[in-house]
Amino acid sequence: MTSIDTNAALVIIDVQQGFDESEWGSTTNLGCEANIDALATAWISTGRPIVVVRHDSKSAGSSLHPGKPGNALKPSIAALPASLLVTKNVNSAFIGDPDLHQWLGRQGIHQLVICGIQTNMCVETTARMGGNLGYDVIVPLDATRTFGLVELGPRNGAPLSATADEVMRMTALNLAAGGFATVTSTAELLPLV
Repeated sequence: MTSIDTNAALVIIDVQQGFDESEWGSTTNLGCEANIDALATAWISTGRPIVVVRHDSKSAGSSLHPGKPGNALKPSIAALPASLLVTKNVNSAFIGDPDLHQWLGRQGIHQLVICGIQTNMCVETTARMGGNLGYDVIVPLDATRTFGLVELGPRNGAPLSATADEVMRMTALNLAAGGFATVTSTAELLPLV
C-alpha cells in the first residue's frame, strides 16, 4: 500500500452503543474508537467520503434491535458528516439499504478503508465481499474490535473457544493471506491520507 485514493471511502461499521453491554463478553482493543475518530478526522479534512453502517438486528432480544438504546450509533460517529448511511441486518454492509455497491459505483470509488465492530463478523464479511467485488480493501486492524468466542463442539466434545485477541489475529490472517484486504494500522495509514 503506497497511496490512498483521493476518493477512497472510509466505511465505519456498527460502532453502536449496544456493543458496550456485557452480553458480548470479553473484548479487546478498546482504543479502536480513538483510531476510528482519527481516521474520520483525516477523511473530513481531505474531503473524502465517509460511509456509516448501522446494524438493525431482527432479534427482539438483541441490544442492536431498532428502538433499543443499544441500536444508536456512538455519539462521535452519529455526529460525522456521512456521505451515506447504510442499515443492515446481516453481516455484510453490501447487503443493506441503500445498496452500497451501487452507490460506490455511482461515485467512482474503487478503494475502501473498512473499520468498526466486530472485526471477525461485519468488518471481515464486508471486507471479503468488497475484495470479491473488485475493490481495493484496506483494514486498519487497530480501528476494529471484537469479542472472545465460545462455540459448542461436536456432540460430547469440548467447546471451541478463542480469546478476543486470538479472534482478531486470525481475522487479520484470513483477510491478508486470503487476498481479500491489505491489513495495516492506523499509524501506517494516516500519513498516506
